Amino acid sequence: MVEADADADADADAGPIPVTRSVDCGTAKLMPDVDRPRAWLLTVDGAPQSYVDLDAPTDLEFEYARRLAAVLDAAAAPAEPLDVLHLGGGALTLPRYLAATRPGSRQDVVEADRGLLALVAEELPLPPDCGITVRAADARTALEAAPEHSADVIVADVFGGSRVPAHLASVEYARAAARVLRPDGIYAANLADSAPFAFLRSQLANYASVFGHLCVIAEPAVLRGRRFGNIVVAASRVELPLAQVARRAAADVFPARVEHGAALRRLIGDTVPVHDAQAVPSPRPPDGAFSIG
Repeated sequence: MVEADADADADADAGPIPVTRSVDCGTAKLMPDVDRPRAWLLTVDGAPQSYVDLDAPTDLEFEYARRLAAVLDAAAAPAEPLDVLHLGGGALTLPRYLAATRPGSRQDVVEADRGLLALVAEELPLPPDCGITVRAADARTALEAAPEHSADVIVADVFGGSRVPAHLASVEYARAAARVLRPDGIYAANLADSAPFAFLRSQLANYASVFGHLCVIAEPAVLRGRRFGNIVVAASRVELPLAQVARRAAADVFPARVEHGAALRRLIGDTVPVHDAQAVPSPRPPDGAFSIG
């Protein structure tokens, strides 16, 4: 009995251990952060997907998550609750962030990978009464079924493997998002591309044909075509909070630039909106672009 207790104490002293599980889209792994007792990195097939600190949900490790958070923070007055539809869930980093920064928000999270949802629910449970509802469904199907004018913000962070699926890359999809948003709502998406930005240009052409106002947020090296990387796009029927978002992006530990107006019109050029029949997924990242270790 003494030996068993000693073994248990040794396990406790060792701290949390990695969890690996097969999920619908590959092999998911939760790896503990050795510097934080309840912080975890989620990877799927070796590509980082989410970072969550259960004790500090406002600490956002990934740059793209901080850029999406900047849009969420600027979407309304501080602490004002929002109705948000999240397309793509991962480890629920941004829903946890919003529940902490805007208590009382109603958040609907749609994630297609049931196995991943089960893993996250088991290992990284949500706090009670947080206002977050999680369900397994295809993002496009859920979007088209959502009530009209029911969301203040739509956050799209959907990757099949490491690519945005084609059925979320058409002008019909953009129109579906606009239908669900309230008249002053904001659509924000995490995309990935590199020069010559064929995919990004097509997405901007889609959103420009539906929303009157656009911006992109990305590191200068990505925007200059020097490397593959994440690009956050925000769109709305009304003026976007560009100054606030730009200040946040510029002050980040990895500063980003906000492009809008004439710069985006030049980037779009003669690119036309892409319909469902012609839509393609985002480009495959170069080897090692989003891998770790």
